[in-house]
Amino acid sequence: MSSTSKNVTQLLADWGGGDKQALEHLMPLVYQELHRLADYYLRRERQGHTLQATALINEAYLKIIDQRSVNWQNRAHFFGVAAQMMRRILVDHARSHLYAKRGGGAQKLTLDEALALPQQERDVDLVALDDALKTLEAMDAQQSRIIELRFFGGLTIEETAEVLSLSPATVKREWHWAKAWLYNEIKK
Repeated sequence: MSSTSKNVTQLLADWGGGDKQALEHLMPLVYQELHRLADYYLRRERQGHTLQATALINEAYLKIIDQRSVNWQNRAHFFGVAAQMMRRILVDHARSHLYAKRGGGAQKLTLDEALALPQQERDVDLVALDDALKTLEAMDAQQSRIIELRFFGGLTIEETAEVLSLSPATVKREWHWAKAWLYNEIKK
């Protein structure tokens, strides 16, 4: 574990223990990674998307600091929660956009990385992806969480395994099956 990861983990523990100043020290250490995550999501959105990376980070930050009962395990756990918050914000934004357009065109999210489809790039609307993930969660919460952490959180196999207290081999196997199921569910 790098010294930055150790610092982040310690600051998360201090913050979880009630130290408000720990949050002030934490944010400069995680901001660049949060920005990378927000950029990653927004690059896959439709052109002309009205939500900017900074706004997405700010909304996620407000949701994260509102989490009072989280027992932060480590840096990977923090980014997993941040990814989940960003996903919810983008899905809410997509749903409100569709509602405003009364069923107009769906917002697009490229799933080429998550679905491992090198032969062609496929676009899937974010609302359909969210619905499919909710269905997967009802069937297999672990696989749904793996997709969320890997795709939305940008975590590695090893980081995902650490967050979920699983072996990397289990995460890799579940990731493979969950991607295949998700692909089939979305292409229906």
